[in-house]
Amino acid sequence: MFPHLKTQGFRWRRFAFALALAFAVAAPAGAAFADLGSAARLLPSAELVGKGRMTFLGFKVFDAELYAPQGTYSPSAPFALKLTYLRTFKGKQIAESSVKEIRRQGGVSDAQLAKWQTQMEALFPNVSPGQSITGVRTSSGKAEFYLGNQKLGTISDPAFTKKFFAIWLGNNTRDPQLRAQLVGSGS
Repeated sequence: MFPHLKTQGFRWRRFAFALALAFAVAAPAGAAFADLGSAARLLPSAELVGKGRMTFLGFKVFDAELYAPQGTYSPSAPFALKLTYLRTFKGKQIAESSVKEIRRQGGVSDAQLAKWQTQMEALFPNVSPGQSITGVRTSSGKAEFYLGNQKLGTISDPAFTKKFFAIWLGNNTRDPQLRAQLVGSGS
């Protein structure tokens, strides 16, 4: 009845397929580029190192993604850890849980933990499902935090940066399976 419509539909599908193929070929093999919002300026060549999901007693808590330059993670080099929350949390809860995990690692005085907790409570907002907080370990050892494209602030103490990110990435993490998914089992 309208043979030209069938031909146009075929051409459109062929064009869409060719476009998708071009994008697939243009990306380096295995590369997953960072969706880090404003934090991306600190890691311009960031690629996904690994990702995983944190669960607690069967409840989904957050999805985690680790990004580093060229997809190579080193705890002493810049990287970004993006947590996309799957539940609602108050910023104060996030800070308290972080302090609890840092305390469990050991090696930090109660006075220092109290100082860090105050700093985190001032930075971390309440989050809803689907919102992401990205923490960036800068080249100078500072920790910068972002909620999407909004910079939340910086904690300049390199000791904080090391202990904070060790919650997920350190050898003494509470969730070694998540760590392995993020950094690889050989790290």
